[in-house]
This record gives sequence, structure tokens and C-alpha cells, in this order.
Amino acid sequence: MPSTFETVANIIAETCDIPRDTIKPESHAIDDLGIDSLDFLDIAFAIDKAFGIKLPLEQWTQEVNEGKASTEQYFVLNNLCSRIDELVAAKAK
Repeated sequence: MPSTFETVANIIAETCDIPRDTIKPESHAIDDLGIDSLDFLDIAFAIDKAFGIKLPLEQWTQEVNEGKASTEQYFVLNNLCSRIDELVAAKAK
């Protein structure tokens, strides 16, 4: 089974036409990969489908806007993958 990161990186590569080998765990989806918010919604939808979860994007956006979280916490890919793993684990209970 591919790792969470592999799955997410493949989704990003397919959705945004970004070469797969340029997508690293430490890449910031917006700052490094240049993904805009509309594309990120497509990515989030594909992630939801692939993992059978629902990413709480509105909540994350609110936290960033209110200064409770940094964009890195959600948009650096290895951090995003940790969030996905948490949501998958919570769903499995």
C-alpha cells in the first residue's frame, strides 16, 4: 500500500500537472508548489475520496485567519499527511 505522502503527492501531480519528482514531503503546497485555493479544493476533494475522510478545510482556513495556526501546519505536505492520518485513525475507531 502506498504511503499517505505517496498518495497525496500523486493526487497533486495529477490534479495540478506538477512533475511528481518536484513534490517533496517538505514542500509547501501554496508557497513552493504554487497551488492556488481552487486547485487545492480539487486536491482536497480527491484526498477525501482516496482516504474516505473529509478534510476540515473551513476550520483550517479559519484557524489560519485567526492566527491560531500557521499555513505550514496544514499546507506543508508532511504536516498535511499527518492530519490525514489522524482523520483516518479517528474514523477507524
